[in-house]
Amino acid sequence: MSTEATTRNLRKERTGIVTSNKMDKSIVVSVERKEMHPMYGKFVKRTKKFVAHDEEQTCNIGDTVRIMETRPMSKRKCWR
Repeated sequence: MSTEATTRNLRKERTGIVTSNKMDKSIVVSVERKEMHPMYGKFVKRTKKFVAHDEEQTCNIGDTVRIMETRPMSKRKCWR
């Protein structure tokens, strides 16, 4: 046996705002980022929604949460 401990791979993390908590043990998190427009140079807000797992169902709409990538739990849910 090797003496070194096995390490987990680095997982992606996102910070966003909870926009929906109506599903059972699931929440929808909106993650906003700013990117520069290629032609005009103006910063534009882009939003993407992620479905995340919420085992205890403690998140409410408007909460700021940090989600982490995990194994697929359903068709669209692979964050917790």
